[in-house]
Amino acid sequence: MANSKFITYYRVSTTQQGKSGLGLEAQRAAVKLYLKGGDGSVVSEFEEVETGKGSNALDKRPQLRAALAACKKYGATLLIAKLDRLARNVHFVSGLLETGIDFVAADMPQANKVMIQMHAVMSEWERDQISSRTKAALAVAKEQGKVLGAAGSVNLKSNTEARRQVAQTFAENLRPLIESWKDRGLSQRRMVEVLNMARTPAPKGGEWRLSQLQRVISRLDL
Repeated sequence: MANSKFITYYRVSTTQQGKSGLGLEAQRAAVKLYLKGGDGSVVSEFEEVETGKGSNALDKRPQLRAALAACKKYGATLLIAKLDRLARNVHFVSGLLETGIDFVAADMPQANKVMIQMHAVMSEWERDQISSRTKAALAVAKEQGKVLGAAGSVNLKSNTEARRQVAQTFAENLRPLIESWKDRGLSQRRMVEVLNMARTPAPKGGEWRLSQLQRVISRLDL
């Protein structure tokens, strides 16, 4: 970090958070901790409150555009508190990487471009799955006239099948990554270490365990 110049960017995703300061305070604390003890200096700060939704997220974030312009002007690095403060969108994160502007997340300071993209892939998948599971559950309940959470063998069967499909989709999203690791000769234990280093969420959240990875590999028949 020696003699590094930073442009800080803070973002919250709702107006309520912006008015209360919740979220922004935590981000500032994370950035302050990252800079503590180093020789880096903050050239300028940018703050944004928006939803981040839409096909062109950057157009909805004028402060981020301004922050990126400042990075180019001063030859600085964009510094954020958490990767998901930029976007849980693979296309968006990839676009930022392609601008050539360096950026670092305080919660993943050692992450390289591959790890950042991998984190974005799984964060986007997790977001989409939460949405699709909720919609599917409501649709089934409405169609069959059942109350969500009700007991019964039919409900149990449909829920089991839904969980199986979610697990299979999760595994398929990891297939290219695991296949490339196997081709490079990485052990399963090393794969678990890399997944956790990248803060990639496990199937049910939290850190990966070897048994979880082995179940994913078994589903993929690798």
